[in-house]
Amino acid sequence: MNERPAKRGFAARPGDAEGWIRSAEAPARRANDAGRFTARLTIDVTPAQRGRIKVAAFRRGVTVADMLRDLLAREFPDDPGETS
Repeated sequence: MNERPAKRGFAARPGDAEGWIRSAEAPARRANDAGRFTARLTIDVTPAQRGRIKVAAFRRGVTVADMLRDLLAREFPDDPGETS
């Protein structure tokens, strides 16, 4: 009878221990984002508005989501007296 070849794992393991550790160059989360719950918000915009928003974010070098979060945070700042 023929012998079966040894099973290989799904993904290859890195050859060095450092490969298992997250690199220090990974972008850090903003301090005010730590532990914050996020919720999805859907809005309807025209195709032209969507295009302008995407171009503005690209020119600023940020994602659309980050740009809109900052805009909403400026427009609707945290109210210290408000309870969540």
